[in-house]
Amino acid sequence: MRFAVEEINNSSALLPGISLGYEMMDVCYLTNIIHPVLYFLSDHHSQLEIQTNYTHYRPRVVAVIGPDSSLAAVPVAHLLSLFLVPQITYSATSQALSDPRLFPVAFRTIPSMEQQISVMVLLLQEFQWDWVVVLSSEDGYGQQSLHMLRAQAAWLCIALHETIPVPRDSREEGRAQQRREAAVRQMGQSTARVVLVLSLELPLPAFFQEVLRQNLTGRVWIASEAWALDPSVYGIAGLSGIGTVFGVAAQDVPMPGFADFRVRLPSSPTGEGAGAQGAAGACNQVCDRCFPQMLLRHQVLRDSGDRIDFNVYSAVHVVARALHRLLGCGRPEGCRKQHVFPWQLLEEVGRVQFSLLNTPISFDEKGDPPAGFEVIQWQWDVPGRPFKPMATYDALRGELHVSTEAITWHTPNNTPPRSICSEQCERGHKKKLIGSVSCCFECVPCQAGTFLNKSNPFVCQRCPRDMWSGPGQGRCFKRLVKYLAWGDLSALLLLVGAALGLSAALGVLALFLRYSDTPVVKSAGGRLCFLMLATLSAGFLIVPFYVGRPTGAKCVCRQAVFSLCFTLCVACMTVRSFQIVCAFRMAARLPVAHGLWQKYHGQWVFMGTAFAAKLLIVGATAYTHPPGPVELALSSDPAVVNLMCDASYKSSRMVPSALDMALSSLCFCLAYMGKALPKNYNEAKYISLCMIGYFTSWVALFLVTSLHEGVGVTVFDAATMLSHLLGFLASYFGPKCYVILLQPERNTAAFFQTAIQSYTMRHA
Repeated sequence: MRFAVEEINNSSALLPGISLGYEMMDVCYLTNIIHPVLYFLSDHHSQLEIQTNYTHYRPRVVAVIGPDSSLAAVPVAHLLSLFLVPQITYSATSQALSDPRLFPVAFRTIPSMEQQISVMVLLLQEFQWDWVVVLSSEDGYGQQSLHMLRAQAAWLCIALHETIPVPRDSREEGRAQQRREAAVRQMGQSTARVVLVLSLELPLPAFFQEVLRQNLTGRVWIASEAWALDPSVYGIAGLSGIGTVFGVAAQDVPMPGFADFRVRLPSSPTGEGAGAQGAAGACNQVCDRCFPQMLLRHQVLRDSGDRIDFNVYSAVHVVARALHRLLGCGRPEGCRKQHVFPWQLLEEVGRVQFSLLNTPISFDEKGDPPAGFEVIQWQWDVPGRPFKPMATYDALRGELHVSTEAITWHTPNNTPPRSICSEQCERGHKKKLIGSVSCCFECVPCQAGTFLNKSNPFVCQRCPRDMWSGPGQGRCFKRLVKYLAWGDLSALLLLVGAALGLSAALGVLALFLRYSDTPVVKSAGGRLCFLMLATLSAGFLIVPFYVGRPTGAKCVCRQAVFSLCFTLCVACMTVRSFQIVCAFRMAARLPVAHGLWQKYHGQWVFMGTAFAAKLLIVGATAYTHPPGPVELALSSDPAVVNLMCDASYKSSRMVPSALDMALSSLCFCLAYMGKALPKNYNEAKYISLCMIGYFTSWVALFLVTSLHEGVGVTVFDAATMLSHLLGFLASYFGPKCYVILLQPERNTAAFFQTAIQSYTMRHA
């Protein structure tokens, strides 16, 4: 402070013609600080009168620089705010001073505690330390620092929190020692290797003596600004063995000439110095008793750098710049000679903005400076450099720039120690908490079909419907979609079978058209045969829709069109069986019923009714189970999905087939009843065989769909449908074609008349 005052008073550019005066008071850590403040607020007669208006009140000083500690600065700010006397503290980091509503006079040239905690948090993040021990002093500084640490680093896991005792007198020392022993013992049992010490400097020498006594080593100690450069802690014998010590300190701004000023020879070694010392009762640089002590302390102060010194130096310059503006010293005629009231100076202090030794000096709305902190490392093996800078903090961007090559780790291979409770989980493994601390967990692989989202490492989320993942995988992948492809061998066989069946159906249709007037065609049903052949041909045309990627149209053809065609074909065959039985038995026993059947074209009414009923069933099924491609995951391999036409195969196919089963059963019964009819009309054994094959294939299809899944079900379904069509074509139309082509002598009216007469005579 004296260096700055003398520099300003000797300057012709700053406050020309005006000399600054000062008074210094030593405010110790636990002593009363109220008396010096009241002394500053009193007038030149050391009186402080109670007034209703202090606008024109002139205290002894117009500004106060200090005190240095937060515990002292806050009470001082309370008193100075009542009189609007500017206060500029140079090392008090308490966040309370950043409240302009409570302390409108408080400014500081050191960053706040909030910024200090930000630096510590960024340092922890830089080396990925999330498992730490926190030591805080039991005073306001330690508790406030701890509160801000928890507020800024919610992700941080505190393995152990201990309070460093601050004894008030010698009677408390015994209990304080017991607490120190217990705290260090707990630290030794913790797996955390990083220790944050949020404390003022006074209680730390005794604490670190206990650390050395219990031989607690291998830790990384991070010091708060309050003791990061404290020589009394640094000078403890054997402290270099405790591990790596980092500290958050104010930025070092070298001040040219200050080191020489600090150890300059007394200006008046005799007479004046003694008189000044005797008269004032104080020790200063004109006293030869102080000079030897300064020489002893000079090297320690030089090694620490101009950190807090620059904060004091800049605080004095802030007051000088504010006075310079207030007194209008920039005019050609010089500064105005006028009384300066503290509230006038307060307004100018808040507006100062200048550069000092290439360092910007100003205050924000909270009274905090723009300058930031830096991180230093304690080193004992480099003479003259006890505190080595290893990281700088950019307050504007909120970034910490770490020079890792400048760090000396007290570890094997000079590598940063790890301080985590649990190792990070591998990809695709979620964290399962152990206890209530988020940093202590075990890794559990995610189940199949789930993945781990980075936003929540504790919960495995389900994959989307069209995606899948294996156990312990970190992401989902598209499921493999399978269907009956055109290039599959089974698809080729189905297509060949459908083509042969269609060719056969068309060939039979052509043959029946050629011999439509012959007895064989008429006995087979006449026009009814052509309807049956048309439905069979349509059925063969549906088979290719089972091949290729399913679409809505393909699914409609599979489930609706084919079902209608097949029902109509079965209805025709049932009617034909009924007509044969009716012609030989019903006409004789129930002539009235037979007459009504003939009169009202009963066969067409029956087939129309069956077709309408099937149409109603198909429509209801399509409404409840809309046909369309559906991806169904395979239970044997969920990574593969089968592209089907319905989510429920049985409900979509088995229920509509109930009518076909009923018609087939009726057809089988009628065919069995006609087993004794004339041979020319007796297709009973062929129809019965066809129906038995139909029943058997449906039972097989039901078993296959119940026991198996995948493309094989589609293949078997298509093969079953193809076998039904071929069975009907071969069993019913095959014998007729054989007679027409190979036994034309049986395809005559005479042959049929002979057979009927023979049957009638046997049953007369």
